Order: sequence, then C-alpha cells, then structure tokens
Amino acid sequence: MQIVISRRAVLARGAVLALGFSGLARLLHAGAFKTAMVVYKDPGCGCCEKWVDLMRASGFEVAVRNTTDMPPIKRRYQVAPALASCHTAIAAGYVIEGHVPAELIHKLLADKPKVVGLTVPGMVTGSPGMEGPDPQPYQVLAFDAAGKTTVYARR
Repeated sequence: MQIVISRRAVLARGAVLALGFSGLARLLHAGAFKTAMVVYKDPGCGCCEKWVDLMRASGFEVAVRNTTDMPPIKRRYQVAPALASCHTAIAAGYVIEGHVPAELIHKLLADKPKVVGLTVPGMVTGSPGMEGPDPQPYQVLAFDAAGKTTVYARR
C-alpha cells in the first residue's frame, strides 16, 4: 500500500517541525493584516504618544500626523466640542476621539455599527495613555452624525 501526501502537506509538516507550534503561530501572526489608523495629534503631547504606542502594540498600523491646529480636524470628522479630547484618529472609516481602549476599537471594527465613531471626552486619568495615580471611572461613548451619543462601554 502506497501513501500519497501532497507537497503542501509535506511543507506544512516541515514548518511545524522546524519552528514548533509557537514559532509557526508567531510567523502566521506577523503576516496578518493590520488595520490602518491615522492619528492627528499635537507634536508635544506625551499622552497621545503613549496611546499611539498602545495602538501599535494592539495590532494597528499607525500613521501619525502632527499638528498644532486640531479644531479644523475635529470639525472635519464631526467631533463636537463636548466630545473632544486631545487627539483624533481614523480607523476603517470610524472616528476614534481620545483615549479609547484598543479592545473597544477592535470590537467597533468587528461589529460595524452605524455610528461616526467612539470617544472618551476629555483626558481621564486611568484611560489608555493616561495612566496615573487615582484612576477615574469613565464612559466610552458612541456618537452619530447628528451628535447623539450612547454609552458604548464603562471602564
């Protein structure tokens, strides 16, 4: 009896043996598609830099656009003053305003609700990039083109 095995199966088995399962998983993850994100921020803002680093670590391909003139960007992306924070990001057509946790952005992109985006208004101690003593509870709000908000998550 002759056993027939495809070339693809032989190569896959060889890769698993050569790399081990964890090495193969890292190799496959490294080649995974990353969601592009553009972040508009002030060049001197350290908390924005921390948030950008967190987004990169969570799998986003981040491009930073430094500017000292944020109000026109917020108007362009329909971020009302009451919803504003220090930086504005765009990911897959959604607006991400302020220190929104990465896992909630991933959830937004997976669920694809009919909203303009998510925001954490202001600069809340304890939100991603704003770590520090005495973290405060905060809400992540979803907002639509009319400016209506709903609570997307509580942290």
